[in-house]
Amino acid sequence: MQIDQEIDTRGMNCPLPILKAKKALSGMESGQLLKVVATDTGSLRDFQAFAKQTGNELVHQETVGEEFIHVLRRR
Repeated sequence: MQIDQEIDTRGMNCPLPILKAKKALSGMESGQLLKVVATDTGSLRDFQAFAKQTGNELVHQETVGEEFIHVLRRR
């Protein structure tokens, strides 16, 4: 998977990971991939809801230890 941009939101709680992802996506081109690394357990459902609300595609979610990886495709 070719990631175009990655942001680190470790240690941040809701809604900061979503807000940072929204800002990053706004500067990206359609089809590009954004990887978000988070430690907030609520980010799993938050990113699912965010993708549905914004039309960006949630391509991948993964839990690695205490980190949550989210990959979004810019609409």
